[in-house]
Amino acid sequence: MKMSTAVATTAVSSAAARKRRRGGWKVVMLVSVIVVCLFCLWTLQNQSSSLDVASTTRRTRRVDVPFTGPPKIAFLFLTRRHLPLDFLWDSFFQGVDTMSYSIYIHSQPGFVFDESTTRSPFFYDRQLRNSIQVAWGESSMIAAERLLLDAALKDPANQRFVLLSDSCVPLYNFSFIYNYVVGSPKSYVDSFLDKKEGRYNTKMSPAIPKDNWRKGSQWFTLIRSHAEVVVDDDLVFPVFRKYCKRRPPVNNRNEKLNLKLQKQHNCIPDEHYLQTLLTMADLDKELERRTLTYTEWNESASKMEGKGWHPVTFSSSATTPQRIKGIKDINHVYYETEFRTEWCKTNSTAVPCFLFARKFSKGAAMRLLSDGLAGFSK
Repeated sequence: MKMSTAVATTAVSSAAARKRRRGGWKVVMLVSVIVVCLFCLWTLQNQSSSLDVASTTRRTRRVDVPFTGPPKIAFLFLTRRHLPLDFLWDSFFQGVDTMSYSIYIHSQPGFVFDESTTRSPFFYDRQLRNSIQVAWGESSMIAAERLLLDAALKDPANQRFVLLSDSCVPLYNFSFIYNYVVGSPKSYVDSFLDKKEGRYNTKMSPAIPKDNWRKGSQWFTLIRSHAEVVVDDDLVFPVFRKYCKRRPPVNNRNEKLNLKLQKQHNCIPDEHYLQTLLTMADLDKELERRTLTYTEWNESASKMEGKGWHPVTFSSSATTPQRIKGIKDINHVYYETEFRTEWCKTNSTAVPCFLFARKFSKGAAMRLLSDGLAGFSK
């Protein structure tokens, strides 16, 4: 009797053990399935991130209103305060049909363009009412550009959008520039692979994949659909604002602070945002990957980014007919990081690379105007 009880007890224990093992295996299998599912989900999300970004950045929330008449070029001036070269632009716009262009200015908040602040009536009351304080090398520069585009998009006749600084000058008359810009179905955006510099912040991933990181000049000319992509972007800009920041300037009085500053990530938002956004939106094929604005850099300072280097400023003595002709004769641009030569063409027709140039002093602009070097004169 005792033996039977023992055998029965052993049998029960063995059954319980088998049951526990089966239960344990079920738990292990369930956990494994969950882990595999989560991994697959993560992989699919990463694999489709570029497609998701493209569809997200390409969408638009605005409805275009059909317009009649000639398309307009929206001239978008990004200024510190006033327009020191307004006299030159006044001559540029003289006698031009007002139905072919519009003007928008982003200036210091509260600054008004009127007869007391500008010599040209073309700029009266053209400032944005919602302007912000802008700092070089910060995301506020991008925010100001987006505000200009948003204001210009409210006019359905605006079909091309040209960003200009307060030191930019036109190299040709209005008619030449209008036909050049409106005659092309593409945007002009300087865009190339950024292989040499460590400006990409890994914290931007996966929202901004490293493969889509681009660099280039901030001075663009956009078609309307691309301007809409920029204004409607609510994915890329917030990431830039958070992770793409300029390293503070070196403080020569504090060696310890300098060492700390050099370890900080350095990123100049306006040299990367538009290029990266349009690449992520899968719009590279709709771009002429070059800028229409000429900038001359001081080659001796090309390795001084951390010290705040800037473009060369044209003086009156430097603004000679030979110098301007040399800029106008440029017909290609070489991109070292891509081993790419961009021959300047519009609709398969060879054209000069640049329509505008910067940075020009007042004296240089006066000489450009008085000598008729841009094809128009006072």
